Amino acid sequence: MTKANFEYFVVLAGMRTGSNLLEEQLSAMPGIESHGELFNPHFFGKPEINNKWGLSIKERDADPVRAIGLMKRAAEALPGFRLFYDHDRRAIDHVLNDPKAGKIILTRRPIDSYVSLKIARKTGQWWLGDMTSARAARVSFVAEEYAEFLNELEEFQGRITRTLQTTGQTAFRIAYDDLSDGAVLAGLGQYLGSEGPPDQRKVRAKVQNPTPVEDRLTNPKVAEEALGRLATADIGRMASYEPDRGPGLRFFRVGKTVPLIYMPIRGAWMDPVPDWLRSIDPDGAVESGMTQRDLRRWKRLHPGHRSFTVLRHPLLRAHDAFCKCILPLNIDTYAEIRDVLIGQYKLPLPPTFPDDDYDLAQHREAFLAFLEFLAGNLGGQTAVRVDSSWASQNALVHAIGQFVVADRVVRSDQLGTDLPKIASEVGYTAPTLDPDDGANIPFSLKDVVTPEIQAACEKAYRRDYVMFGFDQWEARKD
Repeated sequence: MTKANFEYFVVLAGMRTGSNLLEEQLSAMPGIESHGELFNPHFFGKPEINNKWGLSIKERDADPVRAIGLMKRAAEALPGFRLFYDHDRRAIDHVLNDPKAGKIILTRRPIDSYVSLKIARKTGQWWLGDMTSARAARVSFVAEEYAEFLNELEEFQGRITRTLQTTGQTAFRIAYDDLSDGAVLAGLGQYLGSEGPPDQRKVRAKVQNPTPVEDRLTNPKVAEEALGRLATADIGRMASYEPDRGPGLRFFRVGKTVPLIYMPIRGAWMDPVPDWLRSIDPDGAVESGMTQRDLRRWKRLHPGHRSFTVLRHPLLRAHDAFCKCILPLNIDTYAEIRDVLIGQYKLPLPPTFPDDDYDLAQHREAFLAFLEFLAGNLGGQTAVRVDSSWASQNALVHAIGQFVVADRVVRSDQLGTDLPKIASEVGYTAPTLDPDDGANIPFSLKDVVTPEIQAACEKAYRRDYVMFGFDQWEARKD
């Protein structure tokens, strides 16, 4: 045990925050050893390593606390590892509540992390040892994508802050820009109980993208405008929402004139409501990307406003997520999850997609396996992140309710009747919308559904079925 009385340490960070460089600095300190991303769903500490301390990845995922215990018992110095917001949440819960874990919170300006992540995905370069091998690229800024990225960071930071506050713990906070500051690194060593500063001869990692952000973007003006909307005081604060989810405030839609607030339950469907809202606004305008301050101001300027959200049947929701996020090979943010689902959870996904040989029977088999995976994923039994595309609606509605309570909760199969009623309450005449049939590529749900699939969905989303009164899904009869 070190002078600081820790049994191990953990670096709480996100992708592209400089965690590789920080880990090398830590490993170069006397009496410190680090084991990489110990709970990365795709490997065990380091890329291409599938076992450690006699454990396979499957055994690690079955009992993450056991893996930490084995790490401590095998250690010859103070051991530690890196833990990201999309790693095993059971491991995150354990270390956050463990006072014997020295906590290092590494942060970086979110826009820098976001752009660096997109460049790494495009170039395939995740680590740099010398500038001669650097790969450069320019990427596009996508406002919705960045908002989702920012939301995940804030939820993670809020979870960390809340746990530290309620358990009376402290942490060592370090920023990306501090990673070359010898005095700060020396202070970090003292926090962990190391007897000396890092030996810089052992530190090989280098900064990968030293150029200004605008030079790395194909559309810097779009980014500048989006950041201008988002750059308010509450962006940098540590959110204090429910640990697992924030309300997704930036995804809310409000009419510029019509006094309606749409609070979407995020998912993979082609949501028609924003366009419907735009169609009834006299200015034909819908605003989004709002902060709490923006929304409070909007409410003051729109007396008599109404807020609403839309529930979908869990089976529609899960099928859309499967068809749009998991089946395709070209969705960067889900590519790693797809690989894990094939390699670790044995989902019979097609190696290529679209694939003319992929038939309805194969689709049913793969979708059923995905639903069975979701039962464990939503139940906290996997190391794969619970993505908002398939998270339970109960959790997402609860998260929205931490900030604002909806006046109305609309069922997606009643969009055609309920939305015009809501519009009429605030004095507007509105067109109807077709009921929700979900994705129809490669197959529509009405052709896919079987009693076994219905049962698997109810098992995975049991809480949604109970809390919202869902019954078995039935196809619409025209």
